[in-house]
Amino acid sequence: MHPQHHTLFIDYCAYFNGNEDFFECHEVLEEYWKDIAPGDKNHPLVGLVQLATGLYHWRRGNQIGATRILQKALKNFEFNKESVFYEFLDFETLLIQTKRAIECSKDNGEFYAFKFPITQELQPLVTARINTLPTTDNEYLLHKHMLRDRSHILAERLENKQRKSRR
Repeated sequence: MHPQHHTLFIDYCAYFNGNEDFFECHEVLEEYWKDIAPGDKNHPLVGLVQLATGLYHWRRGNQIGATRILQKALKNFEFNKESVFYEFLDFETLLIQTKRAIECSKDNGEFYAFKFPITQELQPLVTARINTLPTTDNEYLLHKHMLRDRSHILAERLENKQRKSRR
C-alpha cells in the first residue's frame, strides 16, 4: 500500500478539505507519524502536522505562533520535496499556499482556509471520507483543543513531574 493511501493520511486530507478541522488533522497525522517514524522531527509527515497546527493557531488569532509553525512546515516541505509522502500532492501549490499563509498571518491578516492540494489519485478516497464527516460549527473548531478530554494528558504530566521529583 502506498503511504498516502493509509487511513490516517486520508483522514488528514478529509479533515483539511472537508470540514476544515485542523486540530483533528494534527491529531490523526501525528498518530501516523508516531507509528512509522517516532522521534524523527524531519519526517515529511511532521511538516504536514505543522501546517495543520499553524492553520489552527491562525484561526484562533495567534498570528505569531501561526507564522512560526508555518515557517517550520515550509522548511520541512522544502527539505523533503522528493518524499513519497508528497507524491499525490500538487507540491508547488502546497508551497505557494503555505508561503501565502505565512505572509498573511505575519501581516495580521484575517484567517482563511485553503484546500489541501491532492491529485486525482487521492480524490476518490478523500471524497468518500469527507462524506462521512460530521458537520461542525466554527465555534467548535475554534476551541476544540479546550473541549476535548485531557485527563490522560494531565495524568501523564503529573506522573512525569513525580518521577522527576524522585530523582
